[in-house]
Amino acid sequence: MLYSSASLHRHFYLMAPKPQLIRRLADSTMQGTTKKSRLIATASASPSSSMKDYFSKYAEYLNQFNDKRERVVKASRDITINSKKVIFQVHRISKNNKDEVLERAEKDLLAVRDQHIARLVNELQGTDFWKLRRAYSPGVQEYVEAATLCKFCTSGTLLNLEEINSMLLPLSDASLEPLQINILDYILGLADLTGELMRLAIGRISDGELEYAERICRFVREIYRELTLVAPKMDDTSDMKQKMDTMLQSVMKIENACYSVHVRGSEYIPLIGTDDTSYASLGMSSLD
Repeated sequence: MLYSSASLHRHFYLMAPKPQLIRRLADSTMQGTTKKSRLIATASASPSSSMKDYFSKYAEYLNQFNDKRERVVKASRDITINSKKVIFQVHRISKNNKDEVLERAEKDLLAVRDQHIARLVNELQGTDFWKLRRAYSPGVQEYVEAATLCKFCTSGTLLNLEEINSMLLPLSDASLEPLQINILDYILGLADLTGELMRLAIGRISDGELEYAERICRFVREIYRELTLVAPKMDDTSDMKQKMDTMLQSVMKIENACYSVHVRGSEYIPLIGTDDTSYASLGMSSLD
């Protein structure tokens, strides 16, 4: 029993590791732990760097998108300003200078298209231009209003959406998706047209062109009647409801002016356009 115990003790003593062996084991263990930690750090750093790259790309895209939006807003503002100038030019029309005024208005409208609309087309062609619609919609609506007003004054007809978009095609690159005015902006611009036609009709009545004013009245009434069928199907968030109310007021003003001319025309039609102040005062007193 003692022998076996001594032999067992000697066996364990021989099996015990020496200091060098212990040091080697410790070093190998530390090296394995270090490599493992490096692998874990590398594995964890890879998704982080790729995510950082994604966010860098998104930030670059948003910066470019915001810069494009600012340029589009500036182009839309220039379109609005210069289209209003075309409208003001049309309102200078009279019996004596109709051809001259309309010719000047057509040239100004062509300049709006070739200069300012072209800038908008260059920014938006080949892209998802619907994303920036709110940025350029006011300018496009004003351009539609000016173009349709010139068309009516020169030919007495309505400039439709296909004709407007066909005018914009030469401005676009044939290899890219062209910018096209959508139906909503066209309808909103057409609704604003009726207000300008109302002012034009009142001016023509004061200048003695009663038949021209009546033709405007029929034209505006037809536009309002057709849009009353379209407006209920449009988005409630659009400005169409307010524009329809304004359009109805314009129709009523033109109708009332034409009605007054027909009913009480004998009182002041001969006085329209005269320079004699006595006749003018007589006409105004008869209208009171």
